[in-house]
Parts: sequence; C-alpha cells; structure tokens
Amino acid sequence: MPDLKTLLPAGVLLAAMLGACASPPARFYALSGSVAPLEEAAASRSGIAVAVGPVSVPALVDRPQIVVSTSANQVQFDEFNRWAAPLGEDIARVIAKNLAQALPAARVWPYAQGTRSTPDYQVRIDIQQFVSTLGDGVLIEALWSVRRVAGGAPENGRSLVREATAGKDVEALVAAHSRALAQVSRDIASALESP
Repeated sequence: MPDLKTLLPAGVLLAAMLGACASPPARFYALSGSVAPLEEAAASRSGIAVAVGPVSVPALVDRPQIVVSTSANQVQFDEFNRWAAPLGEDIARVIAKNLAQALPAARVWPYAQGTRSTPDYQVRIDIQQFVSTLGDGVLIEALWSVRRVAGGAPENGRSLVREATAGKDVEALVAAHSRALAQVSRDIASALESP
C-alpha cells in the first residue's frame, strides 16, 4: 500500500494541473446611457409619457454571448464575454434612459417594465444590424416608429450609426455600442419633439 507521504505531493501536483486547465471566468457587460438634453426641447411637450419597446434584435446576436465579426462572412460567439441581460431588453433600457435625459420633462420607461399609467407615445424599435468588430468599430441600423397611443399615423425613422472603438478589447466594443445607441436615441427624441 502506498505511503500517504508519497501520495500527498502527487495529489497537490494533480490539483495544480487541473487548476491551470480551468477556463477563465466569464465577464458580463451592460450597455450604458448618456445623452445631453435636446436644445430644442419645447415646453409644450413637457410631461409626455413614453414607453420604449418592444425592441427586436436579429437572431444572430440574440444570445448571451457577445457576437464578434471576424470577417465579412464569419462571426465568433465569445463564450467568456457575455451580455448581463437579454440584448433587446438592455437596448430598451438604455434608449429609455437616453430619452429621459434628452427630454427632461418627459416620463420615460422601458415597455417591458410596465407601469400603472398609460403612455402618450410608444416607441417600437427593430434592430436590423448590430455588428461588433474588435479593435475597429460597431454598426447599428435601427428602424423605429413613434406612435401616439391615442391614435394617428406613426412617425417612422431609420438610424444608421457607425462608431469607432477607443480600444481593442470587448469593453471598448460595448462602449462604442452605447455611443451608437445614444445617436439612435437622439433621432427618436427629435421625432418625439416634432409637433
């Protein structure tokens, strides 16, 4: 029977080898919002209530993993860099936050959160493209509509935003997406400010 003193170093060595083979821990990312108030924000539009959503995203990026484009026809699902929340919900949250900042007198919330009050307007967003290229930039193409809940024709718009990354890592990529969504939010805010 082997001696305990001989087995102990072998066990420590085996544990160290297994630890070295372990996968790195996953990192989770959330989009952030920040938009300055619109200069042309009209006092007559103060107090409007706006629900943002639903937001649809392409099936290719509608997953926990951050999807990175590696060439014109190839993508990589990054198992260790993930979205902290479903992407469509996070986009709705950020655009709602941006609209609340752009239109300080308005009450704005993500549609999925619900509320006791009925909104005056609903903003629907269909993300056509959500492209992420490490060390280069991002592209967001969004079709959106601003609809008065009480009736009337919706105002439809399209935002196509390219934003360069400030670094080569995933954090810089997520920050670039946040800046691109700020521009989409400004486009929607301008439509909400239209009489």
